Amino acid sequence: MECAGKGSGTRCLGPARKRCGSCGAVSYCSASHQISHWKVHREECERLERQMKNLDLLNDFPFTFSQESTVQISEKQESRCSFLRKRGIHQVGLWVCECHCGASVTSFGNSRLESDTWNLSNILCPCRGPSSPIAKALCSWKDYYEWRCIPLQSPVSLLLHWPLTVYHAIQLAGLGSLTSEISKLRIHYLGPEKELLQLAVFGELHAVFPGVFVQIELIGPAVPHHRDGDKIDLHSYAHCIEQDCDCRYKNENASCSIGHASSAVTLQLHRGYYHDRFLDISKDSLPHLVIAPNAGVAAYASWMPTIELIKEINVPAVFSDYCEEACNLAACCINAVTNQPPRLPIQLNPFRQPMVVEDSPLHLPCYSNCFLFAM
Repeated sequence: MECAGKGSGTRCLGPARKRCGSCGAVSYCSASHQISHWKVHREECERLERQMKNLDLLNDFPFTFSQESTVQISEKQESRCSFLRKRGIHQVGLWVCECHCGASVTSFGNSRLESDTWNLSNILCPCRGPSSPIAKALCSWKDYYEWRCIPLQSPVSLLLHWPLTVYHAIQLAGLGSLTSEISKLRIHYLGPEKELLQLAVFGELHAVFPGVFVQIELIGPAVPHHRDGDKIDLHSYAHCIEQDCDCRYKNENASCSIGHASSAVTLQLHRGYYHDRFLDISKDSLPHLVIAPNAGVAAYASWMPTIELIKEINVPAVFSDYCEEACNLAACCINAVTNQPPRLPIQLNPFRQPMVVEDSPLHLPCYSNCFLFAM
């Protein structure tokens, strides 16, 4: 935890152990730094205090491991590494970047980025098509697990938050009914990072959008130079660890939908910023949706020309971030550019990753894809 007054004048005197008595969200190394930082913190203190009261709501998941992946990691009784290690998925398959000691995109050099295995038994993962179509829109992890017949001890939600957040964003943008009327769904996905090592999980879009060709353009500076322009066709779901499972030989040629024509998911990688690559990517047609997971809009000036572009093309755009405060700051930045409030207000994402972020700069509970809003 860093001192909230770091860089405001004098050097920090040690660890940031003195928390704000009102909000409890920020810490200081000393009383002098707390006093000098008050002129800044007073503008946010009440807002952060309200957000801290949502702790129980943010930690509320239906899984058997929920206490372990939220409170125990927050209190350093567990770590992401220990959680993964207990389940035999530490630094293997799709899980290689889910902890501090894991791989990063840049560490893969010129090799292929994506793995296609869960490293779990078929009972614990969605390695095959669903047994029935979606009866109604999925609104929670419990809905999803019941529909896919996955037991609540399975950790697959730790990775499936990527495609399920895309699914939820489409519902929020009012495009859910559109998916039953069109044959092709075009999505521009901005700023991918960790996802580049987990691309196979987007195969789950086969299941939630049966009969629809889903085309996702992933655009961002984290895409390696040697992967710029790469196209990945996901013909099947990510595989389980069992060699004799149907997913090993049926998925390649079988329809991935129930009662519908075959669906397809195609991903294409583009290195660079959206405002620089947009004309290239959209020369034939505009996207139905722009989505920016864990965007950090307030942290990067490079977002400003992208926001101006999104306003100009007038396409629904959904942003997510790790905590409510990050979304609040992002919405303020977007409002400064567009002179418009969010089209959809900041709200909790039911498909946020159910494992708390370690070593957050604030005491606020942080989860990947935690809160959403739209412009």
